[in-house]
Amino acid sequence: MNILERVSKLRQLMIKQGVDAYIIPSADNHQSEYVGEYFKTRAYISGFTGSAGTVVITKDDAGLWTDGRYFIQADHQLEGTGIRLFKMGEPGVPTTEEFLYNSIQDGGKLGFDGRVIAAEEGISLEKKLSEKNISIVYDTDLIDTFWTDRPAMSEKPAFLLDVKYAGESFSSKLARVREKMKESETTCHIITSLDDIAWLLNIRGDDVAYSPLVLSYSVITFDTVHLFIDKNKLGDDIMTEFAKENVIIHPYNDIYDFIKTISSDNVVMIDSKKINYAIFNNIPNAVKRVEKDNPTIMFKAIKNEIELENVRKSHIKDGIAFTKFMYWLKQNIGKIKITEISASDKLEEFRAQQEGFIGPSFAPISAYKEHAAMMHYSATEETDYELKAEHLYLTDTGGNYYEGTTDITRTLALGEISNELKIHFTAVARGMINLSMAKFLYGVRGYNLDVLARQPIWQLGIDYKCGTGHGVGYLLNIHEGPSGFRWQIVPSKNETAVMEPGMVITNEPGIYIENSHGIRLENELIFKNAEKNEFGQFMNFEVVTFIPIDLDALEPSELNKDERAYLNYYHQQVFEKISPYLTNEEKEWLKIYTREI
Repeated sequence: MNILERVSKLRQLMIKQGVDAYIIPSADNHQSEYVGEYFKTRAYISGFTGSAGTVVITKDDAGLWTDGRYFIQADHQLEGTGIRLFKMGEPGVPTTEEFLYNSIQDGGKLGFDGRVIAAEEGISLEKKLSEKNISIVYDTDLIDTFWTDRPAMSEKPAFLLDVKYAGESFSSKLARVREKMKESETTCHIITSLDDIAWLLNIRGDDVAYSPLVLSYSVITFDTVHLFIDKNKLGDDIMTEFAKENVIIHPYNDIYDFIKTISSDNVVMIDSKKINYAIFNNIPNAVKRVEKDNPTIMFKAIKNEIELENVRKSHIKDGIAFTKFMYWLKQNIGKIKITEISASDKLEEFRAQQEGFIGPSFAPISAYKEHAAMMHYSATEETDYELKAEHLYLTDTGGNYYEGTTDITRTLALGEISNELKIHFTAVARGMINLSMAKFLYGVRGYNLDVLARQPIWQLGIDYKCGTGHGVGYLLNIHEGPSGFRWQIVPSKNETAVMEPGMVITNEPGIYIENSHGIRLENELIFKNAEKNEFGQFMNFEVVTFIPIDLDALEPSELNKDERAYLNYYHQQVFEKISPYLTNEEKEWLKIYTREI
């Protein structure tokens, strides 16, 4: 079936069940950003393959809501589907909730699979739609009834993350969670977000695209951990660790019936942004609920000293791989055939040569010329540009290593480029440098610092429709709250926490000109304490990414004295840390690309 036929089939089922509108989000049962193939219902029904977006189908209309990273991509992929693009955050564009409220008549019915809708969203819809006496049906996955070749859920094994990487035992982490439960006067804590569970249990897996996570749910009490998982995924080493803390294993899907059996003398801690609507509604009405952020969110965001040392090691490995790739590309462009896909494959090949490499940490972005204007462009056989010895090439990629997760972007000049491209590239470089040099008082949040990266770009009368940076998990999710850089507050992003020492965050300003070019430069930073005095605790950043910023694309006259000094110092660090691992030819080349300007 093509997209039009799939939408038509869904509408037929909606009519049979008396449903006036149906929601298909991007999430899995755990509100994950990236999901396994089984859960890609939104891509199946719409053809849009971006990681973020929600489709709403009504009897006579259809829309996709996505954010600024995907506007260009969605425009292309929705063409001919009959599904309209709703550009989130743009003036006059309704939210999905507003659209549903206006589209469904009084007494109508809204449908969705309650396992893939966050409880917080479902509760908000309930409240709003009750004004028109609109009911919600959430116990059926309508798309599953006609997706005949739907992929199966992953059956891949989990693995134990040794404490030499995790830096803290499962028992220690569990004790910290239970301490937070005591503080909240709760007796039971439901955790369904995969990264929280993986962090707590010190396990990892391969059930989710790019994120080394394991499909599971958990319920924590003061004497037991109930874990809902395919037991076949668990090896003897994991079971030995679990035995230390009375972990009881249940089949994965038994969570829904188990929740119904929680007795009324319990007080349950839940995070309605993280658990799904079906689980939320299965908690007996007599059970008292305490709404709290999962304590594991902040615990895992603040990396311990062992994790931080491992993160530094992972970035040296990534720096070696990317520098070798940059040398290879600069030496071979125009001499051999290189395409967006083959270039991306070559970079992954260099990463795979590094000890401890597990796989990519997100879908690689390998974008030439105007393709780079699509922030999350993904090359296909149909769109795979051949790279020529001209213009700009953007590559945003990352790796999962046992020592941590990396996320880096470089934009490279493949030949002579115009003055406009150099001015734009230099503005982005200045933005990244200015944020890297920041010094600030403890208590600062990401939105206080974002302007430092945007200012050189705003001076050109240009902006980018995304945040400047996001938290990074330790061999977990590539996007991890609660830290982030963004000039405006977006409540759903969960990135407005006070910045704490040990948090790891990206710094990635950019310029994107549709049908022309895209430029992004990205390093990772660690928040660190600086001096403390009568004015308070000062903080600054430690940069952990060490890869050349392409001087072929830079206009040095645009940099001020401090920016120039910082860039020269940074490149000195790149050479010192990376050159020992290069061949003589690569080392001589790196001298040129890290020279003082």
